Amino acid sequence: MRLKSEESAGMEAAVEVPVPREHGTDDFGRLVSVMVAMIGIVLAVATIASHRAHTASVIHRTEANDQWAFYEAKKIREHLLDVGSGLAGTLAANNPEKARQLEERYANDRDRYEREARDIQRDAQSREDASEREEHRALRLDVGQGFLQLGLVLSSLYFLSKRRFFPALGGAAAAIGGSISAASWLV
Repeated sequence: MRLKSEESAGMEAAVEVPVPREHGTDDFGRLVSVMVAMIGIVLAVATIASHRAHTASVIHRTEANDQWAFYEAKKIREHLLDVGSGLAGTLAANNPEKARQLEERYANDRDRYEREARDIQRDAQSREDASEREEHRALRLDVGQGFLQLGLVLSSLYFLSKRRFFPALGGAAAAIGGSISAASWLV
């Protein structure tokens, strides 16, 4: 058993140590914590969707470029056969039957290349259109992602300032961002 002197006993009564508030007593802080967590989840989904949309846009654009190169090759072949057909007509004086067969074959091949080029052109155009759609979708997701990030930061400022308008502003920004992100799948 320890005995305290009067001097030390009086000192204990004069010194008051502040006890920090427990985090569990701030019910509004708990709600803000849950809101921040939910915004974070929606932000993660929007970020992943945005990255996937950008990737899909690049893939569609690459496929369209490949199709345009293929189209160009078909058009070059078509032109070469047109030239060849014209040259075969000039050879008609030496061997008219052989020149006629060659000219006919060239004309058939040229027509085939023309049909194939039209199909390739339609395919390339549809891939370009798909790339444009994905790029617009990715842009909407990026804008939504920006609002979600703003909402996350504004809501988190509550923990530093204990001011209730930060979560209100953050919630509004997050709602706008979530709506824009969700709308990207509808359009």
